[in-house]
Amino acid sequence: MTIGNDPGLDRRGFMIGSVATVGAAAALVTGAAQAQSRSTSAGSLAVDGKGTVFTGDTIDGKKVVTSLDVKDLEAGQTHRLYFQGVETPTGQHWYVSVTVTRGAKPGKRVVLTSGVHGDEMSSIHTVHTVMNQLEPAKMSGTVMAVTDISRPALESMQRRWPNQGRGIDLIDMNREWPGNENGLTAPSRHAGLLFNRLLRPNADAAIDFHTGTTGFEVTAFNIGEIDRPEVKAMLDLYPVGQILNMPKAAYPTVLHNAFIDVGIPAIAPEIGAARVLDREMIALFVEGTMNVLKHYGIVAGPMGRTAKGMAVFVGNSGFPVLATAGGLVEHLVKLNDKVVPGQKVAIQRNSFGEVVAEYTAGVAGEISGQRSDAMSEPGNPLAFILFNKAPQDGVEIYPE
Repeated sequence: MTIGNDPGLDRRGFMIGSVATVGAAAALVTGAAQAQSRSTSAGSLAVDGKGTVFTGDTIDGKKVVTSLDVKDLEAGQTHRLYFQGVETPTGQHWYVSVTVTRGAKPGKRVVLTSGVHGDEMSSIHTVHTVMNQLEPAKMSGTVMAVTDISRPALESMQRRWPNQGRGIDLIDMNREWPGNENGLTAPSRHAGLLFNRLLRPNADAAIDFHTGTTGFEVTAFNIGEIDRPEVKAMLDLYPVGQILNMPKAAYPTVLHNAFIDVGIPAIAPEIGAARVLDREMIALFVEGTMNVLKHYGIVAGPMGRTAKGMAVFVGNSGFPVLATAGGLVEHLVKLNDKVVPGQKVAIQRNSFGEVVAEYTAGVAGEISGQRSDAMSEPGNPLAFILFNKAPQDGVEIYPE
């Protein structure tokens, strides 16, 4: 999840992401035993969409590529491949799953990504559901899905990539884009390989799906810059009640903004809680994504539900309500509730059941996220309030 910030608070020690046990995660590379002869050097790879390069390897019957141009794949079919990412500490590779549904007729290319954070399951299921509805023989254009970008994080269902540079560093891969193929960390290099050789060359538009993080649930909302007409057009095609109008300057290194930087319209949906499948929310984002594909003429048919006629709340910042004590958290408002300054939104009790802290809204807005773990220590976010910050107040970035 990505969200704005308020400058008036001390956030020392504020970290949302889970710090899960990662001892064995970096050693688990799906399909590594099946792949042979991985001797392709970086200098021999096609870069920036200049063609498809197959390594000659297969994993579970799926061919491995180090660079992809979807025009090289047969039209009217769905293709399943592995993209060879950065090397692991043992010198093997992290492989990323790639599904390409190429229509029988030419047209626009839309890229769907998920798994940038390893604890976000509803985002992956949303992309799977969309891809399973596509009929390539009836399509004009191409949809490419990449659903497990941060493989080592996904192996242990944790938010961050366990990098092995100085002991184990936990790196948020959604602060690494567009990456650097010669960067100082494996996640930076992995991002650079994917962006240069897989994602950017095959996208006329992109959608990067996320959820809340472990211990913190969000409502159904989209992130995108509404001042960009093509971005606003995509945002308006989703039947969800909130939009975070986030300027690119707030988070320049998240994936959807890396697409924006190279002229590709992109948004980032947020789909409920981490580590679970929220089927009700997933259905909303599947419907909205199919609307986007219809908007670009890739699939035919009438539009589903959109934001038209909905009371969509648009804000440009997220006001954090941070715990000042430890104890059991009781929320007094729900996701999507409107709040006003001074309204009590949560209380906290100690082990005796005594109220040790009360929390109020500091701004007028709507609840966009709440802590889902029932207990909290000081410094954890208990809630985010989507609101509108005045332009003169500037933008401050959360560490997560």
